[in-house]
Amino acid sequence: MASEFYLIVGLGNPGREYAGTRHNVGFEVLDDLIDEYHIDGPTRFGKSLIGKGRIGDCRVIAMKPQTYMNLSGEAVREGIDFWKIDHTDHLIVISDDIDLPEGKLRIREKGSAGGHNGLKNIVQHLGDGNFYRIRVGVGAKPSPDADLADYVLGHPAGEDRQILDAAKKRAAEAAACILTEGIQKAMCKYNG
Repeated sequence: MASEFYLIVGLGNPGREYAGTRHNVGFEVLDDLIDEYHIDGPTRFGKSLIGKGRIGDCRVIAMKPQTYMNLSGEAVREGIDFWKIDHTDHLIVISDDIDLPEGKLRIREKGSAGGHNGLKNIVQHLGDGNFYRIRVGVGAKPSPDADLADYVLGHPAGEDRQILDAAKKRAAEAAACILTEGIQKAMCKYNG
């Protein structure tokens, strides 16, 4: 029997030093959803922090894997198995994307990991890339010789922070739109 729950996963790294970094945009989008829809928690579940609530008529579990980005699939797999969720239409993963201009969103029904280690690990643990994803553009590193890790783990400030804050709000709205109006409508409304 398929689950009545939707699993919404925000990707990031646990720990105060990672809060507010580009790589933790997924966590921040999830925080916006949790606040907007008064989702309870967080409570500990296996390798994650979760909260349960409703968005529209849909019962949701909001999940922040605590495994560090590269092992996010372990936490997602736990949730999928425990709540018997069909990941092809009841899983939404929210992540940062350096290949998108800062502040742009890209919503897809399925696809590759696109070089994102968190998504790569989820694909590995689920056996395919057939799950909804919302990618939030954090922009490319400032120069070809700049260190990618330093960039994604950097703390945007000023105008960069404002652009990302606005994108986070739109990404949270897009996640809600997927649940209330469907993935096609969300892609039409929020991609680009």
